Amino acid sequence: MERKTAHDFDQELLILFDAYVHGGIDRRTFLDRAAKFAVGGVTAAMLLEQLSPKFAEAQVVKPTDERIAPEYLEFDSPNGYGKARGYFARPTGNGRWPAVLVIHENRGLNPHIEDIARRLALDGFVAFAPDALFPLGGYPGDEDKAREAFRQLDQAKTREDFVAAAGFLKGRPESAGNLGAVGFCYGGGMVNYLATRLGADLSAGVAFYGSSPNPEDVPKIRAPLMVQSAEVDERINASWPAFEAALKAANVPYERHLYPGTQHGFNNDTTPRFDAAAAKLAWDRTIAFFKRHLAA
Repeated sequence: MERKTAHDFDQELLILFDAYVHGGIDRRTFLDRAAKFAVGGVTAAMLLEQLSPKFAEAQVVKPTDERIAPEYLEFDSPNGYGKARGYFARPTGNGRWPAVLVIHENRGLNPHIEDIARRLALDGFVAFAPDALFPLGGYPGDEDKAREAFRQLDQAKTREDFVAAAGFLKGRPESAGNLGAVGFCYGGGMVNYLATRLGADLSAGVAFYGSSPNPEDVPKIRAPLMVQSAEVDERINASWPAFEAALKAANVPYERHLYPGTQHGFNNDTTPRFDAAAAKLAWDRTIAFFKRHLAA
């Protein structure tokens, strides 16, 4: 069966799905409102299934790939939840590589984000993807349950867990010292936040369609930033003008790329919102950005 893309769905339905994914509406409300798009024998539940992630189909790098060495590692987070865990991936062999923290969307450490970490390892980085849901039992293997659990997190503690994860990764013996961070949606917003918290301890940040930090905190940023934006993403793009003005005022080096015709989540190749051409360009830019700024 040919894989569906965002162009196969009504834009109003995609906006509705975005609201559902980000907790604006619950599953029942989505199904009720999506019913008007269910035609030709397609039900609202079928539409939701078509829009939902297909992890196995989209996997790029298998966990058993002999070129990389992945494992789960726990780390201490005394100012957060106390103990945290993440997915660690590095190239095989002995060595030290530039380090990249990988920050997930609002569903915790799902198979897609683990795949992103493995892709970075193949590109010559040591990657670490923390699971914000670890204090609640970890990613539950179900996106709906993951979203529900995510809303139960104490975000102040979760932010501290990511700060601790950054320090943990930077201090690993496999790390060459320079630290980058990449995140998607919630994770993109967390990259922007960490840039304000870590100062010179962060050497580069790439935020895919993430929320902007508080403008008053922008002068604390020391890392160059790359902002990856979807064109059809009113919720996130609304805050960009104020963020850009603050970056300029603080002389923070940044570059922003807006991908025409793309939806929020366009880099996530597990859902129909994936845009292959834009995702490839954005990822190529991300890797080049990290290689430029994280080189020893």
